[in-house]
Amino acid sequence: LTATDADEGTNGHVKYSMKKITGKASKAFMLDGETGAITLLRSLDFEEGDYYEMQLQAEDGGGLSDTAKVA
Repeated sequence: LTATDADEGTNGHVKYSMKKITGKASKAFMLDGETGAITLLRSLDFEEGDYYEMQLQAEDGGGLSDTAKVA
């Protein structure tokens, strides 16, 4: 996940977080709050489910934010 901000200094620093995530997705994925990288915590088991959905948020140092759905 990537977000950019044209502000300089701390207002331009973007942090990432999980805003809404299903139980099975929370056990399978991790979001790096600094880089926005989404990584697997374990192998995906398609017998468990073949669809995962997360709502992720990017927020700048000035308090402005936006969300994105990742499925």
